Amino acid sequence: MTFDRAALAQRRADRALDADRRLRELFAEAVPADGDPRNGSGMALVAVGGYGRSELSPFSDLDVVLLHDPELDDEHVRKVAESIWYPLWDDGVDLDHSVRNTAQMREAAAQDHRAAMGMLDARAVAGDAGLVMTLRSEVLADWRRDARSRVEEVREARIKRIERAGWLADSAVPDLKESGGGLRDSVILRALVATWLIDVPHEESEGLRLDLLDVRDALHEVAGRRVERLDADVIPDVARLLDMTAEDLDLHTRQLGRRVAHLSSLAWRRIDGALAPTRKVAFSSKGPVVTRLAEGVGVLDGEVIVMQQADPANDPEVALRAAAAAARDGLPLSPGSATRLAETMGDMHDPWPMSSTRLMVDLLTSGPGLLPVWEELDFAGVVDRLLPEWEAIRLRGSSSPVHRYTVDRHSLETCVYAAQVQRDVARPDLLAVAALLHDIGKGPDAEDHSEAGEPMAVRIATRWGFSADDAAVIGRLVRWHLLLPTTATRRDIEDPSTAANVAEVVGSEDFLELLAALTAADAQATGPSAWTVWRQGLIEGLADKTRRQLDDAIQSPDPQAYEGWPATVPIPDFGATGPADFTLEVEAHKDGSLLTFVTSSRRGVMADLAGALALAGLAIRSARTVTLGDAAASLWEVSRSDVDAATLTERLRPALAGEVDLPARLELKADPELAGSRVRLLDRLSETATLLEVRAHDRRGLLWTVCHEIFLLDLSIRSAHMSTYGDEARDVFYVVDAEGERLDEATAAVLVERVAAALG
Repeated sequence: MTFDRAALAQRRADRALDADRRLRELFAEAVPADGDPRNGSGMALVAVGGYGRSELSPFSDLDVVLLHDPELDDEHVRKVAESIWYPLWDDGVDLDHSVRNTAQMREAAAQDHRAAMGMLDARAVAGDAGLVMTLRSEVLADWRRDARSRVEEVREARIKRIERAGWLADSAVPDLKESGGGLRDSVILRALVATWLIDVPHEESEGLRLDLLDVRDALHEVAGRRVERLDADVIPDVARLLDMTAEDLDLHTRQLGRRVAHLSSLAWRRIDGALAPTRKVAFSSKGPVVTRLAEGVGVLDGEVIVMQQADPANDPEVALRAAAAAARDGLPLSPGSATRLAETMGDMHDPWPMSSTRLMVDLLTSGPGLLPVWEELDFAGVVDRLLPEWEAIRLRGSSSPVHRYTVDRHSLETCVYAAQVQRDVARPDLLAVAALLHDIGKGPDAEDHSEAGEPMAVRIATRWGFSADDAAVIGRLVRWHLLLPTTATRRDIEDPSTAANVAEVVGSEDFLELLAALTAADAQATGPSAWTVWRQGLIEGLADKTRRQLDDAIQSPDPQAYEGWPATVPIPDFGATGPADFTLEVEAHKDGSLLTFVTSSRRGVMADLAGALALAGLAIRSARTVTLGDAAASLWEVSRSDVDAATLTERLRPALAGEVDLPARLELKADPELAGSRVRLLDRLSETATLLEVRAHDRRGLLWTVCHEIFLLDLSIRSAHMSTYGDEARDVFYVVDAEGERLDEATAAVLVERVAAALG
């Protein structure tokens, strides 16, 4: 049997009408119209909730209240109620009933927001309609009067509900009623509008709710009972009733949930604005004052916006600047700005410039802030401009029962978990991109998503501006992201050949480090059963055994291999001018500047330069330094492109001359969110120096702090290699003692302890 979808709403109304007829019949029998004022007057049958809206699905409860005047005799009311309820039970009706007088009903609505919301849709079925109209008006007036407190009750209950039921758009098994973006959320929208605090697009919200009801009606018919969860095994039958394919039904339902969730998000943000004690927006003679975050990007009324003067057509990178800023600061991205970007942004360069690559990495490594920002971009259509391949996995359900999310949401969750372990790897940028793309091959026609995803990931990473080598690493991570869990759970990890086979695939400790981090993030994003203590122990045990199989030597940074390192560096004579003198050359470099310093080779000069640049407001992206006889040459890549050599020289000279109290100006403040810095020795990389590696959250004064601690221990930096990936710094220092020799074990241990303590 196939339903005419256009007739489903009428069928719901017809069911309600049939229930009305039966209730009126029973009410007439229980309360004869014999002129007794106790009978027809002061008593009514009231339909509430979905029944009150005349929307009865095939197996919905019949929500009915016998409402009466408080003056009526309790025994009389009880007899009337029994004469109505018992026949309904005999009919086999699933009855959700109650008996209340008007005062009790109003009190219940005041104490329970669910009762209040049910009364907002109350409808008189039989009896004293005036009694119902009066009560409904009173409840509505109370709802509006107490809206500030009532909406917070609704919000708290909604959050708890979604924590239990997940989101309709991306849960593996969505609940049409309870999931975020489901039928309860659509009813809440009606209740929020009734407060008069906000408005929502009525036609759109009601249309979405009715479409969801269509799906639920078909689900009830297939299941033969009241059920709300759209399990995979019933989808084909439900789809046939609705003249759809199973895949189309799954996508259609998730799109409905996504749109309801988006409307709900906008509604709650408007509620927050309406409830704010004071208006946040400041005004000038030219209009609202926008706090600038980046070029063309600012904050207005708590939302990140694309400024009016920005030109997305000629500067499409503004989309990435806005997204990265919003995710980093945990602010919502303005829906209006997202829509504007989707409609007006030009094509990104192919390949992307380095600045765009960095912004995408910033976005992907932002942690939980990534999710709402990406969702806003995706809803508006911006993601399709940045990553067209996303369409194939958008809202696509997973065939694996262990997955709790759709493929696209799982990929984003993997990025969030990867951000938590990015300090465990040398290249968090490669980890972040691989986390996003590890399931990109799960399109409708892929047989092995890992194999299909590898060339896709390489193409995307290359388009996003990564080098061929880095794109290949991302592709290999996608290809082998199931290697560790599959091997650990299906092979004997105590067999030496198991780790040897894995080592042959991964090839290096750096790649193993990335693969292990991706595996952990992927498993945690999948669900609890994918990252049990047992599975975690097996996988980490296999990784440890594989690490021992690999060559202990790690590639050492080569100062001369740094892009942009000059073939010759002019060495001035510092004998007459003093140790505080230096030369500085500035040149444009990618989207920033490259600063070439030549100073005298003295202890502490690296710390002085790092501190002076930090005080000058320059964000250091990377640095390389080498000792050249009596001089030290260093290259510093900074984010600003408008650096003037003469001006910067004058700003730096006091710090290099010791005239600025750098410790007082640059002391790192304790911040629990930035804790967890990693400081370790790379023991086997050099026989002539001690290599100190620092992995930490990049912030002002970080580089100076490390260099200053080295200086305080009467040690010298022979060479240093700093890089930043998103908000993460990866710094390696070649440290020697006063005689220029490798540190002894005791001194090296003190160095690690002191630097770790200084970084908090």
